[in-house]
Amino acid sequence: MSAQIEKIALFIDGANLYATAKSLGFDIDYKRLLREFQSRGYLVRAFYYTAVIEDQEYSSIRPLIDWLDYNGYTVVTKATKEFVDQTGRRKVKGNMDIELAVDAMEIAPHVDQIVLFSGDGDFRSLVEAVQRRGVRVIVVSTISTQPPMVADELRRQADEFIDIISLQNKIGRDPAERPIREPREPREAREPRHTPQFLQRSTGSTAQRVEVEVEDEFDED
Repeated sequence: MSAQIEKIALFIDGANLYATAKSLGFDIDYKRLLREFQSRGYLVRAFYYTAVIEDQEYSSIRPLIDWLDYNGYTVVTKATKEFVDQTGRRKVKGNMDIELAVDAMEIAPHVDQIVLFSGDGDFRSLVEAVQRRGVRVIVVSTISTQPPMVADELRRQADEFIDIISLQNKIGRDPAERPIREPREPREAREPRHTPQFLQRSTGSTAQRVEVEVEDEFDED
């Protein structure tokens, strides 16, 4: 009798993963990342979360978001919030923690394993709640930087911690490769895909590039 194939869901905190990979000096190849975890079991869903500026005419994250949406990822976005800080500087913030947490709790009964690409300590309670449902949680971040990009409480709570630097040869992009290009047709022209109710999530209008101030906490205090 063959061993049971584990059902896996990926949850990628886009801004956090970008900052982590950048701190280690390499780029993520999202096609290779998907293949890596498809080889580890049955990949139910790969979620990618990022905040976007809806009114910005163009910026460099748009090709990535569109490419992900066409190539096996479920992209979840929301508009950023703009404000002026105490020094009078314009700031833009985007936090996707709630969206990620809701999706993780909804999908938990349908998977055996959740892989969380984030070092944000705010996810510790989410990890604990998912574990109570019998789901194994793997956290992917790094302790190879100073300070580490993963909060100590999140790392301790996880069933397994993977330092992303150990995956570099499997999910890193070859610097010689061309960057991801925009799809051949606009996103709005795409035929809708059927998604089970518990996985449904509106991604809003076509995403556009944004530089956001992420509220992740990497400190271990």
